[in-house]
Amino acid sequence: MYDTIIIGLGGMGSATAYQLARRGKRVLGLERFTPAHNQGSSHGKSRVIRQAYLEDPAYVPLLLRAYELWEQIERDAGTHLLTITGGLMIGNADSQTFRGSLQSAQQWNLPHEILDAQDIARRFTPLQPPPEMVALYEAKAGFVHPEDSVWAHLQQAMRLGAVLHFTEPALSWEATASGVRVATANGVYEAETLVIAPGAWAPELMGDLQLPFRITRQVLYWFEPRGGVGPFAIGKFPIYIWELADGTQFYGFPAQPGVPGVKVAFFHKGLLCDPNQVNRIVNDDDVQQMRAVIGRYIPSLNGELLNTATCLYTEVPDQHFVIALHPQHSNVAIASPCSGHGYKFCSVVGEILADLATDGQTSQPLDLFSPARFGA
Repeated sequence: MYDTIIIGLGGMGSATAYQLARRGKRVLGLERFTPAHNQGSSHGKSRVIRQAYLEDPAYVPLLLRAYELWEQIERDAGTHLLTITGGLMIGNADSQTFRGSLQSAQQWNLPHEILDAQDIARRFTPLQPPPEMVALYEAKAGFVHPEDSVWAHLQQAMRLGAVLHFTEPALSWEATASGVRVATANGVYEAETLVIAPGAWAPELMGDLQLPFRITRQVLYWFEPRGGVGPFAIGKFPIYIWELADGTQFYGFPAQPGVPGVKVAFFHKGLLCDPNQVNRIVNDDDVQQMRAVIGRYIPSLNGELLNTATCLYTEVPDQHFVIALHPQHSNVAIASPCSGHGYKFCSVVGEILADLATDGQTSQPLDLFSPARFGA
């Protein structure tokens, strides 16, 4: 008998295991793959973190807490997980990327600068924005190291007594008179509470809620810049999200020590897929779409393609998270904080899910993330 069973030990589930173990709880974690795997949504060497949040100002309090908790796990694990580089949110003045970021910055009094196209090109020479584009620059933006972060949370959870089972997917779960019961191919486990953080497998494990999840295949690219990585070095080059006139968004990073090339990808430009049968082959059409964009806006990046990877987004129509207690079972917490922009929140979502599993409530604002907005 455990205090809490966690289904899924990716970014969110691993952080939850760590937070519950820190509270002295008896934790069992179940993961369908190996630790810090590359089959879901918690890999890719770097994930953007930012505070002037273009999606909605309501996320900002969670982000402020997330930064504190990333620093906490860094201290506990004695490792480096968060790299601050500065960040640009680029687009036309009426674009969601710029306008939404500015709204969050102003509402929460976040330090920021407004740059015009000439400012952008002068300060960050690889970028070549059209004259009509502007950017919000945020000095506290940067990136989190996802695989290392998952490992750190898992290792600290185990150090504190959590029992973690890998390559053991949960096949089913049910609420019982005394708590919850989870079945795997290896057996049946019982606990007082349950946390479901399944990533792209949410449609399977949260099917009773009939939420409008869609799983999409996304592609990540690493190019060798023409002329070398010098202008893309940390300290000279920021993370960025760039919205084009047609609404297409792409994003990228500085050159990362130990990782060949410079990473770039589209944001919300993926094909529907089955998480159990993902096409992991990146084809010429994928690459040419990316080259067409960087060839126009970051021409020096359009060199040799060194590496690619695929990852999965678990999206809902409004692109917000789903984090709540289960509507029918108050001892079951559910989390699908994804829609392509969730990883930066792992540290704080782990704390929130630990709150829900332990106390049935959290001090963090969750109204925006209720599954009730979809009629669940």
